[in-house]
Amino acid sequence: MSSIDFVKAHACGNDFLVIEETAAGGHYAALAQKLCARHTGIGADGIEFLDRRGDGTYFLRLFNADGSEAELSGNGTRCVAAWLAASEGLENVALGTHGGVRTCKVMRREGAAWWIESGMGVPRVMPRKIEIAGVDGVIDGAMVNVGNPHYVIFVEGDDFASHGMSWQELGGKIAVDKLFPHGTNVEFVKVLGEGRIGFRIFERGCGPTTSSGTGTCASSAAAMSLRGVARELTAVAEGGAQQVVWPETQSEMMLTGPAQIICRGLAEV
Repeated sequence: MSSIDFVKAHACGNDFLVIEETAAGGHYAALAQKLCARHTGIGADGIEFLDRRGDGTYFLRLFNADGSEAELSGNGTRCVAAWLAASEGLENVALGTHGGVRTCKVMRREGAAWWIESGMGVPRVMPRKIEIAGVDGVIDGAMVNVGNPHYVIFVEGDDFASHGMSWQELGGKIAVDKLFPHGTNVEFVKVLGEGRIGFRIFERGCGPTTSSGTGTCASSAAAMSLRGVARELTAVAEGGAQQVVWPETQSEMMLTGPAQIICRGLAEV
């Protein structure tokens, strides 16, 4: 039995462990499954493994709670940026991911929360109707890429249900359907006004989550492109609101939201 240092942080309830890559010993998936377990581990939606490279740059490898690797997490990246701000005073940092480099800037601190603006790349929105096994009818939505894959569905009801199913049930079916060989994140979006949307998230490799940075961006990009919502908007998930700015289709989307360090500790592995 050995121990490993960890930091736990959350962004709007979307929680992550931050672990130095050198401490992982290459056991990324196994550590994610063990430490992210809600009842027998520390509990988290995923682990961000922080690689401090010899040239002074940083790179993140994200593993979901089920042990699968993902391209990136907007909220997870923000949690790492908050940790680097808290522990090392870094207020501007570029973090490499498998979904591209994400630049993070500390805007302010309010109590325990660090408010961070992140450059999230240029979203690609592709309207697409799909048919899913076990679901009646055609689902009319959009595939959105923000460095990782998303499928966005627009809904009308306050319960975010669609096609006679709860959003959790339908999201679970879509996320693993053969149409998406690598899986997909699924968002259910309700337009609340010209500059405001509400949404729910079913994350690939994790399930329902209270928030998602890339899910916020995917939902916002689809609403702006397909529903005429304002290019500056507030996106509200169960865990809280984030601010999104996307001046034009070919520009980078900017995401601003909070991240908070919860604790540091040693995990027995």
